[in-house]
Amino acid sequence: MKIFFDVLNIYYFPQYLPVYEELIKRGHTCRFIVYSKKNNKIKMTEMLKRMGVDYVWVYDYNEAKEVYLNEQPNWIFFGNEFPHLDEIHKASKTVQIGHGIGPKPSYYLKSRTPMTVRFMEGNLRLKNIIKMFPHDKFEQVGFSKLDPIYNKTEIGIDLLKVGLDPNKPTLLYAPTFNPTSLGCFPKDWPKEFENYNILIKVHALTLSRDRYKKEQKLIKQWASYSNVYVAKIDEFSLVPFLVSADVLISEASSTLFEFAALNKPVVICDFYDLKWSYKGIFKYRFEERFGKDAVIYNDLGAHAKSYKHLKQKVEEELNQPANFEVNRKAYTKDHVGPTDGKASERIANYIEENM
Repeated sequence: MKIFFDVLNIYYFPQYLPVYEELIKRGHTCRFIVYSKKNNKIKMTEMLKRMGVDYVWVYDYNEAKEVYLNEQPNWIFFGNEFPHLDEIHKASKTVQIGHGIGPKPSYYLKSRTPMTVRFMEGNLRLKNIIKMFPHDKFEQVGFSKLDPIYNKTEIGIDLLKVGLDPNKPTLLYAPTFNPTSLGCFPKDWPKEFENYNILIKVHALTLSRDRYKKEQKLIKQWASYSNVYVAKIDEFSLVPFLVSADVLISEASSTLFEFAALNKPVVICDFYDLKWSYKGIFKYRFEERFGKDAVIYNDLGAHAKSYKHLKQKVEEELNQPANFEVNRKAYTKDHVGPTDGKASERIANYIEENM
């Protein structure tokens, strides 16, 4: 078969790649359709060449549509909605595979425009979405992004190579894009955590867009500390960082579910900054974007009410990693799904059986 992957944003790759590798192994032809409107074309071209994959650049949805109509692949994978499905479906079948399993209503609402099939993760997620869209096709497979961890093919970050001490416990700070706690951390916070390695993996958009120069300057300041390693923009996958860390620090992010699925402790930041468009009289926008599902991770791990509480919570979770173990396992079943490392195999099986 000829199978295309629609890469609207660089952070779709970690979810796609395990599936891509499984399909290539089975002899299928695969290609990535990458958007220059959303990504740094120069840096991303270098990355794609290093990856050794087949790819085509498009500017926007309209150019992508033309590629799909001209090439007529058997299947197209999407990480989000796509506005031209009626035309696409005349020649190709489509897959929706989410790039995250976070608490935003958009997780569910992206199914408003139904594709041939949407691959789902956990039991609870599947039940909820079937209630919302009872006439559409959903298939539970698990979360392909984590397959390399469960299969032990992902070895993680070489701490020595990046200048860190393998004998120290390792923290992963992975702030989401919005809301983000990034601006609530002091310039010198790595000094307070000098007995720890600190891996910092920020959202790709924070690193790539000029409007976030203030945040980029702060991150650069943190990177100057000897116990800190900051992921570069071409280190698009969080997966190696998940493997190497002992505890995760984040806010309203799907990363919380991913790390908890490895049965490792998370510390949730209840402090964060909102964009001006979510503050004051516009707070309703924030409520609409995050909705009631924002509370679903309340008992997933320890909560730091402010930065001054963070170190204490980190120490508690490292000293007693079993604190929230029962909850982590329940959340994994409900939201992440099977942890056997075979999500990509199930996806490949489905599209082969439904040609």
